[in-house]
Amino acid sequence: MQRWLKYAARNLFASMLVLAPFAPAMAAETASAADQPSATPRGTTFVLPAGWARQVQGEAMVVTPPEADGSRIAIVDAAADTPDQAVAEAWKLLGLSPKSLVATDAAPKDGWEQRRFYDYDVPQNAKRVVYAGAYRKGKAWTVMAVDLDQAIAEKRASQTGKIGQRLQPAGYVRETFAGRTAHKLDAARLQQVADFVERMRQDFEVPGVAIGIVQDGKVVMSRGFGVRQLGKPEPVDGDTRFMIASNTKALTTLMLAKLVDAGKLDWNARAVDVYPAFKLGNADTTGKVLVKHLICACTGVPRQDYEWLFEGEKQTPETVMATLGTMQPTSAFGELFQYSNPMAAAAGYIGGQVANPGSELGAGYDRAMQALVFDPLGMANTTFDYAKAQSGDYAAPHGYDIDHKVQVMGMGLNDTIIASRPAGAAWSTVNDLLKYVQMEIDRGTLADGKRYIGEAALMQRREPQIALGVDRNYAMALMVDKSDGVTVIDHGGDMGGFHSNMMWWPAQKVGAVILTNADEGVMLRGPFKRRLMELMFDGEPQAEATAAANAKADREAFEAQRKLIQWPADDQALAGLATRYRNAALGDLLVSHKDGKTFFDVGSFDSVVATMPQPDGSLAFMTVDPQAFGFPFVRTDKDGVRRLVVRDGQHEYVFDEVK
Repeated sequence: MQRWLKYAARNLFASMLVLAPFAPAMAAETASAADQPSATPRGTTFVLPAGWARQVQGEAMVVTPPEADGSRIAIVDAAADTPDQAVAEAWKLLGLSPKSLVATDAAPKDGWEQRRFYDYDVPQNAKRVVYAGAYRKGKAWTVMAVDLDQAIAEKRASQTGKIGQRLQPAGYVRETFAGRTAHKLDAARLQQVADFVERMRQDFEVPGVAIGIVQDGKVVMSRGFGVRQLGKPEPVDGDTRFMIASNTKALTTLMLAKLVDAGKLDWNARAVDVYPAFKLGNADTTGKVLVKHLICACTGVPRQDYEWLFEGEKQTPETVMATLGTMQPTSAFGELFQYSNPMAAAAGYIGGQVANPGSELGAGYDRAMQALVFDPLGMANTTFDYAKAQSGDYAAPHGYDIDHKVQVMGMGLNDTIIASRPAGAAWSTVNDLLKYVQMEIDRGTLADGKRYIGEAALMQRREPQIALGVDRNYAMALMVDKSDGVTVIDHGGDMGGFHSNMMWWPAQKVGAVILTNADEGVMLRGPFKRRLMELMFDGEPQAEATAAANAKADREAFEAQRKLIQWPADDQALAGLATRYRNAALGDLLVSHKDGKTFFDVGSFDSVVATMPQPDGSLAFMTVDPQAFGFPFVRTDKDGVRRLVVRDGQHEYVFDEVK
């Protein structure tokens, strides 16, 4: 979902730039057929993704995606004394002059002694993604300046990630844990983990966190930090229920694996042969999709979540499947990683029909999950029953309001996932998820030694399906990461006010779970994973510095974005709104006024709105309720009809006034 400033502002706010003629350069080389090691004239190394072209321009390397639309990334060996000067030099080379919004510092990493990142203030209507990073080794600066079409930036995010993932100074040799023996996570090391988690929890103002760790078949830590709900004393513990969001997907593929193991399903069967009603918006793609592709993020079907986020209370499993039949691929089959929640929902519902033929889609899936996953693994606190989930020991979601105050948020937006529940609607606990993680480590056997699932069906879920980055691949709802020289398998989960991760190192027989109850909880996951590896493998101490720098940058970025928003909102602009708008795909948007505030109601959730003038003279109305913070609706009246436009990465939805 699009949420303001929760991940990276550079990915949420597009950029309108003042353009100048592109300076002359050497002809572009032929696009690479596969990923290639590359370097700038000064020797800064990076990976050129497959299909991208490159050209030398002075002391820079300019790389371009296959689409010929002016999108480019410049990697510049700058002749500058400061990061600001270096970034200005890079934009001058590209002939661009973006309006600065905020610059924030990151911790040293990958051989760079200093790193500074830049975001820009530009209008939504530009539909561009523009940002820059300055990197210093010694006295020399390298800049990566990015100017991409928004749709290209989203669908090729795994490729642009490769460029940044291996952007390193000349001669740098990356740290690797290959060949190292993992330490036992003894009491002293576990205390370091606990202390680190609590510091992060406080720095990022997350009310509650639960973590669990297993090693060599034993639970060595299961504990909570903070409270279940702000303003109430009940503490978080290992049995506190949180929404686990997309971690549900791995449990869904486990259910499918149980069916494969029982001979009722074949990973390589065509989905349409298993479930004839399965259909995508493209007939050719529909015919190519095998069961294993339903949840591989490799079919070319892009992220398209607004259909279930807006008026989600009207959605059912049947309407979710029907809407999937309207979705078009935006990349070739097997070409790019493109995450799709509706495809994952289809996987679960089809599995439910195999297990329980003729049942209602949701009921069939629920029964299959209970019988094949939750019950045999002893996951008694894991459920899709939201009434049960939100009783007793459970965590409430939290997020920032417009004044950067942490608030309990409503569940309206989160409730929309119920109709697509195989993709992300489960509630669970650290102790339940550790049982699942331990089974994965033990390759299909349970704690009592009994075999739960055949090893072949289980392990096929880990076979790479599409590249996520350098030595990082997506399998069947599992991310397989070998970039640090050891294999770690993990997956995250993100819904409003709930962010989580579960991970395991199979060879080392170590696994972990982290669950959080605030939007800033997303910032804890990467450092938590890194800290565990540092303690296991005597890794370079990076996690502490990374978390501290990220906390500072997060606050600075919020403050910068807050200055762009008019609050209270502009009365004249609010008065010019219609009372009702409609979009064919997303339904009605109702506008109401109460107590001097204006609200947008899209059915599944409503939010007070602020105004956000754009640099091109247009105007956006920004939702600022914590449960739905960050949806910009741009006013685009035309021919006497009042209109609002909202966009995700690759789609545009126009709401027309209903008179």
